[in-house]
Amino acid sequence: MKFQPKASHFIDGEYVEDTAGAPIDVVYPATGEIIARLHSATPAIVDRALAAAKDAQKAWEAMTGTERGRVLRRAADIMRDRNHELSVIETHDTGKPIQETTVADATSGADALEYFGGLAPSLTGEHIPLAGGDFAYTIREALGVCVGIGAWNYPTQIACWKGAPALACGNTMVFKPSETTPLSALKVAEILVEAGAPKGVYNVVQGYGDVGAALVTDPRVAKVSLTGSVPTGRKVYAAAAGGMKHVTMELGGKSPMIVFDDADVENAVSGAILGNFYSSGQVCSNGTRVFVQEGIKEAFLTRLAERLAKARIGDPMDPEVSFGPVVSQGQMEIVKGYIAKAVAEGARLVFGGRQLDRAGFYLEPTVFADVTDDMTIAREEIFGPVMSVLDFASEEEVMARANATEFGLAAGVFTRDLSRAHRVVRGFEAGTCYINTYNLAPVEAPFGGSKMSGIGRENSKLAINHYSELKTVYVSMNDVEAPY
Repeated sequence: MKFQPKASHFIDGEYVEDTAGAPIDVVYPATGEIIARLHSATPAIVDRALAAAKDAQKAWEAMTGTERGRVLRRAADIMRDRNHELSVIETHDTGKPIQETTVADATSGADALEYFGGLAPSLTGEHIPLAGGDFAYTIREALGVCVGIGAWNYPTQIACWKGAPALACGNTMVFKPSETTPLSALKVAEILVEAGAPKGVYNVVQGYGDVGAALVTDPRVAKVSLTGSVPTGRKVYAAAAGGMKHVTMELGGKSPMIVFDDADVENAVSGAILGNFYSSGQVCSNGTRVFVQEGIKEAFLTRLAERLAKARIGDPMDPEVSFGPVVSQGQMEIVKGYIAKAVAEGARLVFGGRQLDRAGFYLEPTVFADVTDDMTIAREEIFGPVMSVLDFASEEEVMARANATEFGLAAGVFTRDLSRAHRVVRGFEAGTCYINTYNLAPVEAPFGGSKMSGIGRENSKLAINHYSELKTVYVSMNDVEAPY
């Protein structure tokens, strides 16, 4: 098999296999071909990974931030040097075009390693002067063993977004990729060891939901970070709460994108394309409810259809291809079900809507207009290349409708009126907002959601607070008085 790794798991600095675990077939979404076969972690593998992380943690934390940061920055350099190789793996793992993975996956993972590697030496406490010469000081300490659970849309990026801040703070990690895309995280672990990470600092175990549950509930684990759906997040959050574990939940969304009639239509169409069809629509923050003001609705739809007609659909390894398959047969059937519901509920199909007559899991980029708020495609996260276009008349009306959802991951607005733009983003009930752009996620800025879309933030200096805690020390310079 073309992409068969040395073994299914990476534990304590080396590849480890246990064929007693349930098989995990890695399917190339462009052809339906099995390109690798791995095995889910047995209880013995899970225990071994957690034991390795636990054993390595104190020594890793005892290193200076500068020393830990140096390892992360070396790993970033290696990742960039091997960007093509890693992008090829990512494309075969996910089906995303090589045109996309080359610029958005291993590179963003490297950005996270570099950023948190640079931040590691700065992780200090503070001195607090008090009355009478007394003072207090704080010590920033690692949490311990962290568990990361990844999604299948950005496997390399997520492995680094969770691993980089965890390791910078002195934690160790056991990372479980999605069983749909298990290959990339193994390479991240391999590169970290090559960069000088001690054995056991970053471990990878494969598996289905039972493996994730075993990791989340283990008493050796201090922190759980999940990227996934809201239903999965509810289960993981509840399980972690039983052990009073720290959590970061980066979950799904049904994000609004508002296009006012004074917007630059070309930019708004570009934003809608990035917010609905990048990665074949498989992005948690996608702005899948596109509210277009009545005055420019038809101009927007016309230009959108013209632009989508230029999408190059085909072999993801062709550098000219800009739109690839969805990740799996199962996901394709889910998306097709939503398309059928949209037609049945009266939405107007403007573009696409069909499965392509070829091998693999290809769906056309699909646009529905005349969508109403109560339609299924306007309420539920589809996670595929389906855009809902909704009409609106006034700012007050559209803001109420935009926020009428349990989700709150992202939101965007396109307008030339910057006063209105800032007013609108203040009104959004969402954690990550965009003005005249969409779906950018630089490591320097916090990323995460509100309401049912998550807890905590990834990236930026804020992530440090989610992977460490402060110890307060009070120092008395005076005699101690007591009432008796």
